[in-house]
Order: sequence, then structure tokens, then C-alpha cells
Amino acid sequence: MTVTNRVADITVTARNIGGIEETQVSFEPGITILVGRNATNRTSFLQAVMAALGSDRASLKADADEGDVSLTIGDETYTRYLKREGSSVVTRGDPYLSDPELADLFAFLLESNEARQAVERGDDLRELIMRPVDTTAIEAQITQLEAERRQVDEQLGEKDAVERTIGELEQREAELETKIDDSQERLEALEDEIESTERTTESEDDELLDELNELRSTLENVRFRLETERQSLEALRDDEEDIREALDELPEETADSPEQLESKLADKRERVRNLESKMNEIQNIVRVNESMLAETDDDIGDALRDDDGGDVTDKLLADDQVVCWTCGSEVSSDTIESTIEHLQSYRASLASDRRDARDAIDELSSRLDTIEERRERRRELDARLEQTLAERDETEARIEEFEARQSTLRDEIEEIEADVEETDDEGDELVELHSQANRVELELERLEDERERVRERLDEARTRHEELESLTGRREEIDEEIRELRGRIDRIEEEAVEAFNDHMERVLDTLQYENIERIWIERIHQETSGRGKSGKKRAFKLHIVRQTETGSVYEDTVQHLSESEREVIGLVFGLAGYLVHDVAEQLPFILLDSLEAIDSERIAALVEYIHEHADYVVVALLPEDASALDDDHERVLEI
Repeated sequence: MTVTNRVADITVTARNIGGIEETQVSFEPGITILVGRNATNRTSFLQAVMAALGSDRASLKADADEGDVSLTIGDETYTRYLKREGSSVVTRGDPYLSDPELADLFAFLLESNEARQAVERGDDLRELIMRPVDTTAIEAQITQLEAERRQVDEQLGEKDAVERTIGELEQREAELETKIDDSQERLEALEDEIESTERTTESEDDELLDELNELRSTLENVRFRLETERQSLEALRDDEEDIREALDELPEETADSPEQLESKLADKRERVRNLESKMNEIQNIVRVNESMLAETDDDIGDALRDDDGGDVTDKLLADDQVVCWTCGSEVSSDTIESTIEHLQSYRASLASDRRDARDAIDELSSRLDTIEERRERRRELDARLEQTLAERDETEARIEEFEARQSTLRDEIEEIEADVEETDDEGDELVELHSQANRVELELERLEDERERVRERLDEARTRHEELESLTGRREEIDEEIRELRGRIDRIEEEAVEAFNDHMERVLDTLQYENIERIWIERIHQETSGRGKSGKKRAFKLHIVRQTETGSVYEDTVQHLSESEREVIGLVFGLAGYLVHDVAEQLPFILLDSLEAIDSERIAALVEYIHEHADYVVVALLPEDASALDDDHERVLEI
């Protein structure tokens, strides 16, 4: 499990780890120096500490089938158990960290550490610094948000049209208000005139006039309703044509269904996870083998320094065999080196496969979004077409009814008008006034009905406008989320480069490498090609500027650096990763070994600098190098 950082005394107990049979070591916060010659179990002890903290890089003692290590910090104890099962070693227990990836990369800076090795080999440092970032998940989130943004944009495309509709409806509402006011004034005037005429006229057939007025009123109403229905029918036919054109314009369905694409997408994502898992497993194996070779090189160094009169060549030949960490048998160093090269080549091919899989994920996600959008659009258009056709049929039926009713009313009116002709002229005048008043009433009713419909449509348009306004806010949120996700990768890159460049400048100033003017990292885009594809990828370029005795400067390469200079760059890069990924929040430890290529005074300055950023620094040093550090620092002389 992962706990909050604690600063307390540490006790480490290890059994059958590396070359350790059994040991117990205690130390306090600060710098702890493991002092001793090579092959004195200092690296094995560091691996034991790593195992307790969560790493899987510790190995069992060659002649043991099981081992264990525990680390006590304050009141908490963390224990790991190692057991040989066939050709592999399995672990169990409760380590300090649940996920050791960040610590393995940027806190456990042993000679086999990948950050140090990447500088040594001239590898792409960006890939290393970005490895803990789940870029696949980030890209999937971006794809999902982009699909949502497209949907929002489609709806926001209505906004201008809705605003125009609101303006037109508001103008029409005002026009109708004016016409209604005019009609009401005309109706009041006609009613006054009718009342005056009725006082001076005695119609012989009031009932006949009333019936005629009623029929004419009904006919006007039917005419209005018929006109309205015909206009509705024309609008429905226009809608039907527009919908059918929109359906015809939709692209044909693709061979792949969304279900098939979802399945392929899941397969590709699982493929990426499997590839990343394999890459991590291979890298762990490479680290362990590199660690074994490093320990063998230490033995060779001891042989070269040996002054007991023995034959150095014999000792080198004798040490050319390495005990395999999986099965305990002896194999040659050349065999392990060849295996490491093969594994690194295989891991590079897996990285290429992962890039291809990620490209496939992007392409499948885009296709899936497009298909879903088209299907949703087709469903929407089909539903609208079905509703439009149903409304058209109903409207046509009502038109037939109104036309039949209109014909009947006209016949009835003709019969009554023939009877009215027998009345006097004043009766004709009154009939005409009633007829005019009826028409105005019908017009007024029509205008009021239309005003009501306009108001309803206006309310709907304003409601839709409010919805679109809220979508505008969501559109801004989506943009911000996409920028944040994309910026997360950029931000980590920027922080890593800034941290490395800043600390490199300080360290160079502290260590005083006379002929190095500056070392810094630049973010670049590299051209890539392979498998029929080409493009650009991000990378970190390491610049090394030297200064000659005459003061002129020139750019050099990693291959021309001294071993001491390469080691310093690797350690500073590891420290930059430690800071950028906030490893100290999970783990307040930095472990160091194999610093012999750096001179003693510079080792002391570098260790002190690293201690500014970690509560616990445990470093393995030769006695002559350890003497350069302050005597106040804790020293472990025997493991």
C-alpha cells in the first residue's frame, strides 16, 4: 500500500537477497553512506531496500530458494517475500508502494537504472519521462470529448437560424397586434352602423336575414379553415421533400457495424495494454541482467586493483562467468550481453507495434463516432418523415371535408339570397352591413388565432435559444477539457525539460567541469517512417556545448563525453523525473551506487545536492570516495 511520507528512523532486515545471507541495518533520515569495496553486498542491500519499498528488481541468493526483506519506518513495517518457482522468482507481501514504476525510473538510481542507461546509450529521453503517463487513456478521453463537441457544434449550428426566427416572429407579432387593433375599430364602427340602420328599418323577414348572416359567417369560417389547411399541406409537402433530400444525402452505411468497431476498439486497447505490460516486463529483465553484469564488472575492477601478487588475467578469466538469477547456473557475460541486445531490440519492435495500435485506436474511434452520428441523424430524419406523412394524410382528409362543406354552404346561401331579393333596399343594406361585420369578426378571429400561434412558436424558439446558450457554455467547457488533456502531456514535457535544464546548470556550476559550457535538453519533432507510414513524433534532444582553451564553443555528442560526465547527466535526468512526477509525495527515498567514475569531491557535492530533494539518500561508495563527504553523515561499514 502507499502511505503518506514519514521521516523517521529506518530498520532494514534482509535474508537471502542478492549476495546477502542475513543482515539488519538501521539508519536515520539524511544521507546514509554504505562504505566498502566492491563485492561487499552494498548493491545487494540497496536492492533489498528497493524490494521492501515495492520494486521487483531484487534477486534471490544463488543457492537459496526463498528469501525476505522487511523495512520498518516509524511504527509501520513493510515486508516482501521472494520464492523461486521453476525458472522464475515470485514475490508476495505488503510493500511500501503499490506501484513501483515511478520509483524504479527516478528514485532507485543504481547503475542499471534506466534513466542513467538511457543517457549512456543516447536513447530518446522523452519516451522515458513520459512512460508513467497513461497517454492511451488521455487520447481516448480526447477522442470522446471531440465526438461530443461535434454533436454540440451541430446543434449550435441552429443558433443563428433560431435568432433569425425569433426576430421574424417578434416582428410578425407586432404586425398582428396592429392589424387586430385596426380590425377591432372597424368592427365597432360597423356594429354602430348596424344598430343605427336597425332602428330605422323594419325588415319583413328578420329570420331570413339572420339565417343568411349565419350561413355567410359559417362559409367565411370554412373558407379560412380551408385556406389554412391548404397552407399547412404545402408546408408539410415542403418538409417532406427536404427530409427526403437530407436522407438521400446521407452517406451509405459502411460494412462495419458499431458493434464490430467497438469490439475492434476494445481489442486494440487491450493490445496496447498487453504491449505495455510486455515492454515493462522485458525492461525489468534487462535491468536485472544489466545489474548482474555491473556486479561482474565490479569484480573485474577488484581484480585489476588486486596487489596480492596473483595473476590478473587468470582472475579476469575466472570472473567471466555469471550466476544466472533465475536458475542458479553459470553463463558467460557475452551471452547475457547478447540476450540484453536481443531483448532491447524486441522491446523497440513492441514500441513500434504500440504506436501502430494507438494510431488504429484513433482511426477506429473516428469511424465509430461518424457511424453513430450518421445513424442518429437517420433515425431522427426517419421519425420526422413518418410524422410528416401522417400529418399530411390527416390534413388532406380535412381539406376534402372542408371543400365538401364549402360547396354545401354555397348552395344554401344561393337559395336564401334568392328569397332576400324580394325584400326592400334597406333590407339589402342591412344584410350587407351584417355581412361586412361577420367578415371583420372572422378576420379578427383569424388574426387572434395567428397571434396565438406566433406566440407559441416564439416561446418555443426562445426556449430553444436558452438551450443553445447553455450548450455554448458546454462547448467552452469541452474546449477547456481538451486543452487541459492535451496540455497535460505538454506540461509534463515542459516541466521535465525545465527541471533538467535548471538542475543541470546548477550541478555543472557546482561540479566545475571546466571544458563544458552548457548541457541542456530541447523539445523537438522528429520525422518518422515505417510500415508505409510517415510523420513526426516528439522527442528530447540533448545538447552538449564545450568550450576550448581559447574561449570558442562547439557542440559535442554524448559519445564524446567522459564516463564521469555521462554519469552526472544520467543522475540529473533521474532527479528531474523524480521532481516532475512528484515522486517525493509517494516515496522520500533516493538510492545511488556505482559512482566510481566521478571523482570524490564531485561525488560529495552531487550527493549533497540530491539530498536537498529527498529525505533519505542511501549511497554506496568506496572508502576513498566516502571520505570526501561530511563526517556527520551516517556510515554503514558492514552488511
